[in-house]
Amino acid sequence: MGKNKRLYVLDTNVLMHDPTALFRFEEHDIFIPMMVLEELDAAKKGLSEVSRNVRQVSRFIGEMMSRQGASSLADGLKLEIPDGLDLPLSRGKLYFQTRMPEAHSSLLRDGSFADNEILSTVVSLKENGEAQDVILVSKDINLRIKAAILGVTAEDYFNDRALDDLSLLYQGMEIKGDEFWDERPNVDSWSEGGQTFYRIPRLEDEIWYPNQCIAVGEGEGIEAIVDQVHGQHVVLRLVTDYMNGRNGVWGIQARNREQNFALNLLMNPDIDFVTLLGTAGTGKTLLTLAAGLAQTLDESCYSEIIVTRATVSIGDDIGHLPGTEEEKMTPWMGALTDNLEVLTQPQEGGEWGRAATNDLLANRVKVRSLNFMRGRTFFNRYVIIDEAQNITPKQMKALLTRAGPGTKMVCLGNVGQIDTPYLTETTSGLTYAVDRFRNWAYGGHITLRRGERSRLADFASEAL
Repeated sequence: MGKNKRLYVLDTNVLMHDPTALFRFEEHDIFIPMMVLEELDAAKKGLSEVSRNVRQVSRFIGEMMSRQGASSLADGLKLEIPDGLDLPLSRGKLYFQTRMPEAHSSLLRDGSFADNEILSTVVSLKENGEAQDVILVSKDINLRIKAAILGVTAEDYFNDRALDDLSLLYQGMEIKGDEFWDERPNVDSWSEGGQTFYRIPRLEDEIWYPNQCIAVGEGEGIEAIVDQVHGQHVVLRLVTDYMNGRNGVWGIQARNREQNFALNLLMNPDIDFVTLLGTAGTGKTLLTLAAGLAQTLDESCYSEIIVTRATVSIGDDIGHLPGTEEEKMTPWMGALTDNLEVLTQPQEGGEWGRAATNDLLANRVKVRSLNFMRGRTFFNRYVIIDEAQNITPKQMKALLTRAGPGTKMVCLGNVGQIDTPYLTETTSGLTYAVDRFRNWAYGGHITLRRGERSRLADFASEAL
């Protein structure tokens, strides 16, 4: 191992989380302890995403061994980028542990613990001076704390982050002051198809995104969505005012500016993908369902609504649930049924009218489990992915690639409420989707800020 290189020792959870981590350390070398191989072997069976990732790691290593020969293990395998992976060429080597270290510290009394054995291996490498810098990479904060106690350099695995800080995440909306018009004296406006458009010149260093929501001024100001982005100018389209009772969506009106923008994105058939972020009570599910019902039942844009979500519980698990896929998902779909009750209050017809509406909805609103999405294709559907903050980037890709012609996908979530281990605000699949789709002409995003449930819910979200 070259003295000018760093040697990264990978913990099992890094490879479980991202199988391509082997190739993401540029010219530096990778070291895999024997205990990591043992843990990978124990986790390879099953249909979970972790099991699939573990099997992929084994395939990557197997392919390198078959090309370079098992005899090259002692000198390290060259980290050759596999076909189909769009990564810069890796020039480092992959080393495996070939001898067992002795326990190095009374702090690591029980060497049978996997973490302690990995730490012993790292300490042994450091003492032998086989590399200038030996760095342990782990997503386990407790292992990194133990490493720090023993004087071992330990880092989190950062390559899976969509962005460095959540505050950098695209908000979807920008508020401009009245000086917006003063800076742009040459503005063209016209009407087309019942909608009003503005063509405004772009200022230097100004960044615009397709379907970005723009509010200019207060009172007599305008609310618009970016329709087209060109080099020298931007075309804005005035929004439909869903705060006005005449433009309600399935009896629902927007209660604030962000909700109005959200309904405009949801009701636009030219936008195939919408992400809504917001804390509890901001109206994400209600607005999405109202827009879905209006376009499915009234306008026949879509044949049915499909709702799915990650089944991560807030408390202790209640065990296996009986029944069909739909019946098993029912306890997870409380938010859906609560909002459907609001939307199906019949204006007339009493109990009979409500029963008829519920029967109609049962045929057009389908609840599906995330586990059975692989291999499916949705044609002409309105798909709602709820609690999307608990979905990994890989699961998000698997879901979004299910979309066939005429399908609209809507992702809802609150990145402040992640219940899945090893997922953080910056590595959630929802954060990835918002960040990666912001420049796409057929995607839209808005962050909802104001809670509209009740004064009790608003105070609780602030005070607790």
